[in-house]
Amino acid sequence: MKLAYLCSVNENRKYRTIIFYKDYFQTFFEKQNRKVKAKIVWTFDLVEDLKRVPETYLKHIKNTAGLYEIRVQSGSDIFRIFCFFDEGKLVVLANGFHKKTQKTPKKEIELALKIKEEYENEK
Repeated sequence: MKLAYLCSVNENRKYRTIIFYKDYFQTFFEKQNRKVKAKIVWTFDLVEDLKRVPETYLKHIKNTAGLYEIRVQSGSDIFRIFCFFDEGKLVVLANGFHKKTQKTPKKEIELALKIKEEYENEK
């Protein structure tokens, strides 16, 4: 009973809001199958709703100025969606990709940083 009460109290509270910048993310998202799309949306809900998001789902990219990756796993497939914060609680989505190697490709990080810079220059 106590758990149900806690869930209903926090039901409408969002700690973060996710927005899309241009069509970088949508282009990636539209290419995914229904199951992967559902898992991405589920992970976005987690990022918005949890006060402290575990690194399993949201992790800072080392040696970058404020670049993060939203981490999605669907079966054995691993996906990364780069993002950054604006005004503290707003998560801006950049590019996404299907991760096929242990290490994140440098070109994907560079693209995300370029998108972040573009966003900041337009603001």
